[in-house]
Formats: sequence, structure tokens, C-alpha cells
Amino acid sequence: MAENRAQRIARFIEPLRVRPGSTVDLATDFDPRYKADLTKAEGVALLAEGVELLDEFQARLAAQDSRGVLFCLQAMDAAGKDGTIRHVMSGVNPQGVRVSSFKVPSEEELDHDYLWRYQCRLPRRGEIGIFNRSHYEEVLVVRVHPEYLRRQRLPEEGRDPDVWERRYREINDWERYLVENGFSVVKVFLNLSKEEQRQRFLSRIDLPEKNWKFSSADVRERRHWGAYQRAFSEMLSATSTPWAPWYVVPADRKWFARICAAAILGHALMEIDPQYPTVGEQARKDLMTARRELEQEGPGSGAARDRKKKRRK
Repeated sequence: MAENRAQRIARFIEPLRVRPGSTVDLATDFDPRYKADLTKAEGVALLAEGVELLDEFQARLAAQDSRGVLFCLQAMDAAGKDGTIRHVMSGVNPQGVRVSSFKVPSEEELDHDYLWRYQCRLPRRGEIGIFNRSHYEEVLVVRVHPEYLRRQRLPEEGRDPDVWERRYREINDWERYLVENGFSVVKVFLNLSKEEQRQRFLSRIDLPEKNWKFSSADVRERRHWGAYQRAFSEMLSATSTPWAPWYVVPADRKWFARICAAAILGHALMEIDPQYPTVGEQARKDLMTARRELEQEGPGSGAARDRKKKRRK
């Protein structure tokens, strides 16, 4: 049964996987409205199943306490990162999950190498760490806005035209290091169409309860849509590796994006296949001793009857 479930999930997410070594063109290779012939009603049931699976495997991951998972989410504004995290992780123990968001780097962060702040927020063994935006900002927003690179106080030779190729290599090496030390790296790009983003921005403006989500900076960033699409395409091509492949999730339908994210994370946990620890013979004997003591305190035990007699006196 478990093997059939794993195979079914693997087949479902395979069309979303960026084959390592391939060249990606987002405009032609991935459809933001793809939904695998599912209806929304079917999707609701599948998401519930996925959340239940994550709950099961996260508990085992925490109990085993030898492996961890880093789940990276990248996307354009309004693609649904927050909602994806909220829905996909709705059934798991919050003590075993840590979510980190990365905004404009602080002065302290700028005084370190560009990966330092991400290294500081990595999950511990037994945890699922979620990066809401991630170290890939360093080859996306920093690339689209060269002034951000200048603020990173790099030496002159660190700002030459080869900087992006170097960063792809450094990121690949860093992720390989994490994987080899027991931390699976799961990477999801929520692929939103430009028209769907426009509609979501309008909704944020028109609905008072969504006004807080909107900033005029979102529209200014939208003007760089083409540059971002090129940066995303090159990033996916250069950093989808056998040890940490990218998955491009269609994001125009929020319900489908959430199913995909749950399936991708669930598949990673199933590949780890964490197990509850087993206790040794002496520990088992101690458990049986404790059990007998607890049973003797039960309502029908001799000890319980003696306590009752004393109360009557």
C-alpha cells in the first residue's frame, strides 16, 4: 500500500520536475494553468490526503532525529507562497516546522557572505525548515537589480561578469553539502502568469480586507517581468541538480498549486522514510516495570481498594 502511494505521488509530480542538465524556457516549457485533468472538488480531497501524509511522516522525522528537510519556495509577488505554506502545513505539529522569510538584508547580514543569513536559519535534525523566498534571491532580485549587488560590499573581482555563474556553482555545492549531511533540499517555484498576477493585484486593491497585502512597490517590480522570467529560466537550468532538483508548480489555480506542493514535500519525506526509534532490551524491561506500577494504581487494583478504605475511615 505504502509503495503504491509513493509510486502514485512520484508519477503525479514528475511532469513538474526540471530535469537536471536541461535548458528551461518558462514561457514555453511550463503552463501556469496546468491542472492534470483534476477538478477542484477532487483537489480538495487530495490536499486533505496530502496533509495527513505529511503529519504522519513529520512525526516520524522528528522522532528519528537524524535527518532534516529544507523546503524552498520561490515565486513572483502574489503567486501564493503564504497560502501554500498555511494550507500544506495545516495538519503538522508546529514544533517541528520553522518558517523563515527573507527581506532586505540587514547591516549585519551585509557584513557577511551572501549565504550566511540563510545558513543561520537552516532546520535542525528532525525539523522541516521552510524558506519563504530563499538563497535564490541572490541570483534573482539581485540580478534584476544590479544596485543590490553593489550594496553587498564585494571586492571588485567579486562583481565581474562571471558572478552569476559562480553563484550557481556555489549554491549547488552548498546544497550538495547539506544533502550529504542529512538535510534534503526540496525546491519549488510557483509559476504564475502575468495576467493572473494582474488580477490578484486588482483584488488586493478592490477588497478592503486585502489592502494590507498590496504595495505600490509590487507594481514597480512587475515592470521587470521579462527580466525576472529570464532570470528564473536561467536559475532553473543551472541549479536543478540530481541531489536537489527544482519543481515548477503551476500557480494560476491556488488549489492545484497547494496539492502539488504537498505532494512534492510528501515525496521527499517518503524517500527519507524516517522510522520511529526502537528501544533496547533493558529499556523494554523498564517499560514493563512502569506498566505494572501504573496498572496497580487502577480503579480495580488492591492498592486502589486500600486507598478507598482509608478515605472512608
